Amino acid sequence: MAKSKQQDDLQQQIADLTLDLQRTRADFENYRKRMEAEKAFARDSGQSSAILKLLPVIDNIERAIAHTPAELADNKWAQGIAGLVKNLEKSLEALNVKRIEATPGTAFNPELHEAIQFDEDTTGEQEVIAEELQAGYTLNGTPMRHAMVKVTRK
Repeated sequence: MAKSKQQDDLQQQIADLTLDLQRTRADFENYRKRMEAEKAFARDSGQSSAILKLLPVIDNIERAIAHTPAELADNKWAQGIAGLVKNLEKSLEALNVKRIEATPGTAFNPELHEAIQFDEDTTGEQEVIAEELQAGYTLNGTPMRHAMVKVTRK
């Protein structure tokens, strides 16, 4: 009978150790998943931060192109500068950064657009964009900078 008591104790000890091992494995798997998520978040945060620092440069280049004097419109240098914006946009698209649609007549969406001005003199049932004041961008579909717009009614 002493052996069966000893066998029961050993089996109980094996069962307890097995449960501890299973718990440890589950804890480690949860830790691994949490660390992967934190690394991905840190990478995305760094990418977003770097892109946000570049957006004012793109804005300034676009403003310069918009104010190109008519006599320089056919100038090769001026055309090259205009090509910079296209190259930058392609690079941003490769990073899953897309410009928010904010052309005049587009429906105003407060999730994507920030109304800086509102034309109080107009009447209508639908709020639409009258003018884009600053481009907005999304990163992986999430707004990283809202488009600043002037809103009117239609």
